Amino acid sequence: GYDLLAGLFKKTAIDEMIHIEQLAERILFLNGDVEMEASGSVKKVQDVKEMLEMAAAMEESSARDYNLWANECSANADSVSKKLFESLVEDEERHFDQYDVEIENLRKFGDNYLALQSIERSKNISTGPPTQG
Repeated sequence: GYDLLAGLFKKTAIDEMIHIEQLAERILFLNGDVEMEASGSVKKVQDVKEMLEMAAAMEESSARDYNLWANECSANADSVSKKLFESLVEDEERHFDQYDVEIENLRKFGDNYLALQSIERSKNISTGPPTQG
């Protein structure tokens, strides 16, 4: 029932898929091999605050890693890869900021913030899709 938060997670997931594609294309261009497989285990999270905190931590970690890799590329005269990693850092920082804002809203407004999201969903469902007239 939290459509606005679900939309944020969906958009971020799509951005992350684009990142994977960009990195794979660069690796292949550099004559590397790309092997896609899930690593680690999936943690099932039901609590909204915990979910947001976990997502923010992942974005912060990714931004830090991408920044290190951009510096490594620079040290090895690979400006194209460096630019790619720098653009990924920008995206990860934006994602982190979005999650951080949501965490702050939850801290400030508590369950009322989540209730407002549910109400917004109810309004959207009751009005249905826009009609063309």
